Amino acid sequence: MGRRGGNTRGSGEEAEAAAVREDSAGRARLAVLALLGSILVPLVAAGLRSVLWALVGIAGLALAAVGVWWTLAHTGVVRALGVALSVTAPVAALVLYATFGMLGPALLSLGLWLLAVTVARTALTPGHTASEQAVVEAPRAPWVLMNPRSGGGKVDRFDLVEKARAADCRVVLLDAGQDVAELARQAATEGADLLAVAGGDGTQALVAEVAALHDLPFVVIPAGTRNHFALDLGLDRDDPAAALEALTHGVELRIDLGYAADRVFVNNASFGTYASVVTDPAYRDAKARTTLRTLPGLLTGEDAPRLRTRADRTSIDGLQALLVSNNPYGRAVDAAHPGRRERLDSGLLGVVCVRVGNTAQAARLVRGPRPGGLMRLSAGEVVVEADTDALPVGIDGEHVVLPSPVVCRSAPGALRVRVPRHRPGTPRASGAAADWPRVARLALGRLFPGREQHVRAV
Repeated sequence: MGRRGGNTRGSGEEAEAAAVREDSAGRARLAVLALLGSILVPLVAAGLRSVLWALVGIAGLALAAVGVWWTLAHTGVVRALGVALSVTAPVAALVLYATFGMLGPALLSLGLWLLAVTVARTALTPGHTASEQAVVEAPRAPWVLMNPRSGGGKVDRFDLVEKARAADCRVVLLDAGQDVAELARQAATEGADLLAVAGGDGTQALVAEVAALHDLPFVVIPAGTRNHFALDLGLDRDDPAAALEALTHGVELRIDLGYAADRVFVNNASFGTYASVVTDPAYRDAKARTTLRTLPGLLTGEDAPRLRTRADRTSIDGLQALLVSNNPYGRAVDAAHPGRRERLDSGLLGVVCVRVGNTAQAARLVRGPRPGGLMRLSAGEVVVEADTDALPVGIDGEHVVLPSPVVCRSAPGALRVRVPRHRPGTPRASGAAADWPRVARLALGRLFPGREQHVRAV
């Protein structure tokens, strides 16, 4: 019987692995076909002139990027010209496409290329899910902190207090000026065996740190405005009360926490331009107006921040902005899940560096992430410094000032997060840049059985 059961498990694992391979091969074939389509569509529509039309599109994007740079980095007449250029350049390109009958083929080609790149990345990296551990016992004394002002009043709108109390939770409503971390520490001292937060990401981070220090499970109730942390955990942000199912029908994940000096972040810590903007007291009430007023000085003025960073062994200087995230973010070109983290347990920090000092560098940004403008890295430790004794930092949207240099690090597996067993799900792994030779071999391996063994070993 035992032998037969073992064979059954082995057969099940083999069948699952075969299904994963078949899915990856199917994605690879779709990626290759979409890439070929993106090339063939303009060739069929315009022949060799399609090269000229591609240059027209690139020029329009480059001029739009210059316009955006002038809008953000200057004032007065130059800003007005920037606004006009950022609008008229892409519109002029679209008008040219429409006039000569190339608008439809251009949009179709662009759509096929985006599809090809997105699917190619997922074909080479099967989806990763943090290891889940079934919850065998419901908490005896769960403690929930709720911010009634967060998310425009989601706590009241979704009746979270009543629903949490019905689940035998001790609910504490946060008043203005209260020390969130102290409230959580007091709850842990008084015997709470689970900590939960209904609020924004900044509040989530403060309580998550206490939960990690006491090795208590932590529950995220997405009652904030954006709820990026909840999104990457796969929670339903449109139904915050569904997160309470984690108390009775949940699974537990071990995920990382990020640290900027001694401050915990669950999402990211931002340095430079954005962090300086949010220090302005007027930012909370007039975000767009305050940003436009302060950005010129921050980008090109004498007080413009110039950051230096060392991400493991890579050193970069002259940066205007730097984002350090708790696990790397995906790329915006991944149409299915732009700007999301495909995993929260890699033990690495994501690093996005911005260095745009003049018009030419702004124009070159349309070529994509590369040294000189926008750079992406992954590292276990990131050191950020400037020529000042202190650095403003935006930690999960909250403004703090930290002594320079600021050492950012990852604490792998530090947090026990309890989530509902059934939830919308995390994004499928998207990988790094598409490796087209590998994608092509994977696609052809299923078409030509003699190549399949080689493809599986890649």
